[in-house]
Amino acid sequence: MVLMTAYLCGSEGSRLALPKNADLPKISRTVWTLGLVSMFMDISSEIVHALLPLFLTVTLGTSVALVGVIDGIAEATASISKVFSGYLSDRIGRRKPLILLGYGLGALSKPLFALAAGPVPVLGARLIDRIGKGLRGAPRDALVADVTPLEIRGRAYGLRQALDTVGAFAGPLAAIGLMAIFSDDMRAVFWVAVIPGLIAVLLVIFGIEGHRDKLAPADARVPLRIANLRKLERGFWLVVCIGVMFTMARFSEAFLILKANEDGLPLALAPLVLVVMNVVYSLGAYPAGAFADDGGAQRPLFYGLACLVAADMFLASRLGMVGTFTGIALWGGHMALTQGLLAQLVAERAPEALRGSAFGIFNLATGITMLAASVLAGVLWDHAGPSATFIAGGGFAGLAALLIWCRQIVSSRRRGGIR
Repeated sequence: MVLMTAYLCGSEGSRLALPKNADLPKISRTVWTLGLVSMFMDISSEIVHALLPLFLTVTLGTSVALVGVIDGIAEATASISKVFSGYLSDRIGRRKPLILLGYGLGALSKPLFALAAGPVPVLGARLIDRIGKGLRGAPRDALVADVTPLEIRGRAYGLRQALDTVGAFAGPLAAIGLMAIFSDDMRAVFWVAVIPGLIAVLLVIFGIEGHRDKLAPADARVPLRIANLRKLERGFWLVVCIGVMFTMARFSEAFLILKANEDGLPLALAPLVLVVMNVVYSLGAYPAGAFADDGGAQRPLFYGLACLVAADMFLASRLGMVGTFTGIALWGGHMALTQGLLAQLVAERAPEALRGSAFGIFNLATGITMLAASVLAGVLWDHAGPSATFIAGGGFAGLAALLIWCRQIVSSRRRGGIR
């Protein structure tokens, strides 16, 4: 409510921000609007996603491995979409049309979950939802960079991510209440998820200006070719590699829900998993961005990896519900420390004319990796148990730490690396 009130009271002439230093530039109202749009769409999506793994396994009778396949295919599809949307937003010089189309598809997908009678229709709904996410993701992240000065870019990404994550825990909380109201009828709960999705679409239509976002004229931007990738520096490709290793270590959050349910969490309280994770994520995202602005990216990335390794160890242990929810909270801490920061690093390491395309490439790489990670996690779960799934995640987190250490060595030898 505090963030919402601050946004509504703001104006373009007196933009709002939360920096400690009064002489820093102010965060654009566009960033606030994008954050609120993300928040409402996340409320809509997380009402569904908080229940979907159990809807698949309990109501529809699918295996855990199939849950991983569905989730992985959906995320990979989103990432492929991001490549084209990022490139198109660079070419046409406008971000809003693709952002609107993406959120529109996200809202359109919600009734399909309520109507699904088997895993294939669920996959279809997930594909529509994730294509929408793919279409809006790269242009949205690029727009944040377009309207934000470099010195507060970490704060801007942190703020948008924090508002996004408010939705990510408000949605599961709503799902818990709706499950009580509808006597555990998950299909009825899915119907209610349509409402916040429509609010998000209306915010895009009326809250984001349709101007050309500081991009070069269309005729100055050449078509995307392999040769153009040479304009992306080595530092950008190393950020992509780091993002890939992070993704292998943090497969779909569906496995967190399944782990808590296996440890005895009742069906109606399953969304509590995402509530705990996203409360920590939301509280930490903006401070993590400010931390990176003030002290560089290296330390927050290492802290994030430490949180992820600790989370995997707690989740792999047999400490019961206390150990599981400790791991879930640490998982949220790792997300807060790393996700907005990785977006910031992509923006910093890409030429302005290729910024949308750079986000698309980054998201393609991490999305395909999410498919592999989720399938591997599901197979390990079915054949070796939940502990093996989380131990493997911890191992990939260690490899990501090694990559960051290598990046530090490269940065010390090259001008303009990750600080």
